[in-house]
Amino acid sequence: MSVHEPEVLGRAYDARLMRRLLGYLRPHRRSVGVALATIAAGSVLQLAQPWLTKVAIDDHIAPGDLDGLDRIALAFLLVLAGSFVLEYVQTWTMQMMGQRIMFDLRMEIYRHLQRLDLRFYDRNPVGRLMTRVTSDVDTLNELFTSGVVTVFRDVFMLAGIMIVLLWMDWRLALVTFAVLPAIAWVTHWFRMNARESYRRVRLQIARINAFLQENISGMATVQLFRREARNFEQFAGINRAHRDANLESIFYYATFYPAIEVLGAVATALIVWYGGGRALQDTVELGALVAFLQYSQRFFKPISDLSEKFNILQSAMASSERIFGLLDTPV
Repeated sequence: MSVHEPEVLGRAYDARLMRRLLGYLRPHRRSVGVALATIAAGSVLQLAQPWLTKVAIDDHIAPGDLDGLDRIALAFLLVLAGSFVLEYVQTWTMQMMGQRIMFDLRMEIYRHLQRLDLRFYDRNPVGRLMTRVTSDVDTLNELFTSGVVTVFRDVFMLAGIMIVLLWMDWRLALVTFAVLPAIAWVTHWFRMNARESYRRVRLQIARINAFLQENISGMATVQLFRREARNFEQFAGINRAHRDANLESIFYYATFYPAIEVLGAVATALIVWYGGGRALQDTVELGALVAFLQYSQRFFKPISDLSEKFNILQSAMASSERIFGLLDTPV
């Protein structure tokens, strides 16, 4: 993609571009390692919280043994404190690494721009080149700070919760997983439609930028030929198309996340219905049922988060294609 072509959306994932992007992580391998370690440890602590609730109910509250509750409460506080520290370290490490990568990338782009000849600047609008150094680089920052590494957290949490639920009670776990086919369908619907909607939004943004750049830089000519009213109507049409594209995108987001919440509520209702009946028959402990409810509530958040990461990924792919198209321009 050349730097003067319209800013349309490419593929959602490009292995070649991703390998090139991940190359910017190599000088920061230690930071990546720290982030992955804190994510793994933090996920374990997140998984421990419902388990501590189960132990408190089944081993102490239900039998009337209150002596050990103080130890459970202390353990819970330590888990929360540990989660806070790990989250802080992870956030600080990723943000610091992201800012350093963005600094290096902007310097690389600017160094390359200084080496290009004047004919390049005659062919390419300055506004679009500025977008490469600012907006597109910021998009990659979001990928590095909240995309690449934190995907591991969501996957780890999903796998960890599924393993714990199956280990605690596989029948109740299968009841919890009954809504997964519906979630898979809703997620697929959202990804396909959100991708196309995002493409239209990016296209309309490109049209607005091109129109404004041309008209503002040539405002003297516009006024000389008295085209203010005609150009105003043209801009109104472009602006309306941009508004409509954004409203369509909002529709898919406004539908997807409530749908995931509703399906999560359905899973909770199934757990209460099936697990509650078994609790009355003394075939499942009350603490295990409460822990199941807590795990199920944590189970669906990574699913919606992973869908959000898909949007970050496709945005980063489009931005990286434009940035590397500029960097690969022959000097």
